[in-house]
Amino acid sequence: MELFLQLIVTGIMLGSIFALVSLGWVLIYKCSGVLNLAMGELTMIGGYVCLAFYERFITIMPINYAFVLALIGTMVIGLILGLLTERVFLRKMIGEPVLAVIMVTVGLSFFFKGMVFMFWDTDTQIFLPRVFSIEPIVVGGIAVGAVYVWSFIAAMILMVVFVCFFKYTRWGLSMQACADDEMAALSLGVSAKFVYALAWAIAFMAAGVGGTLLGNINGLNYSVSGLGLLVLPVVVLGGLNSVPGAIVGGITIGILQNMAGGYLSAYFPGDIKEVAPFIFMVIFLLFKPYGLWGWERIERV
Repeated sequence: MELFLQLIVTGIMLGSIFALVSLGWVLIYKCSGVLNLAMGELTMIGGYVCLAFYERFITIMPINYAFVLALIGTMVIGLILGLLTERVFLRKMIGEPVLAVIMVTVGLSFFFKGMVFMFWDTDTQIFLPRVFSIEPIVVGGIAVGAVYVWSFIAAMILMVVFVCFFKYTRWGLSMQACADDEMAALSLGVSAKFVYALAWAIAFMAAGVGGTLLGNINGLNYSVSGLGLLVLPVVVLGGLNSVPGAIVGGITIGILQNMAGGYLSAYFPGDIKEVAPFIFMVIFLLFKPYGLWGWERIERV
């Protein structure tokens, strides 16, 4: 029972990071109908950018202040990179077939991965000195690493900020309007170009924070991009255009991954922990092609 509860709690906390990263994926799909297959690389870039800021700030200020400022700097760089990516690579693709835009994001994934390998070493890098204590937090006999607890808190705070942004701000409402009916939004004076640029900027920011948190858990190397792709089962489960679905899906996949690693690794060769979410995704799609809260397309003849 202790192992079961341990896997559940850790899975929830890890799933909150997946949910945060998947918000960027959902947001881009809601606005443009495009699956951003470069999301894993965006996650990896965010982790390395935060590490670069952290290594410079730590020489002039305490650890906590250095990490917070590095995280803020990562979000600012993510905002800038998102706007530049949309302006340089994707704005010309407005009105083109969705498959063509998806292939552009595939090209961007290789481009971003090459940029990371150009500026940083491919060996695993960690945040030194450590941001989070190595001593676990014990509650009710369940020991949870401090990095998981603080990552969960940070992810939940940012998700609340993003949800409030979508619901209560003019820009957030404009994005929802474009997602619901682009032509109607344009007739009301909403700029589709601005909405798409903002969607990519927020996706970069969310992925960057997610990469930073994952980097503090496992260290930073090229495999972080693979962890970023775990958000694909997350968004499929919740619904490709559902923000609440991204949150529920992230926590569900985090628990599923931990349970598979805890109970099935001894019976299956290889790393079943990484494969289990995708197996679940394939089976789930057979019964719920639009996810739990995805919009169902109904065509009448």
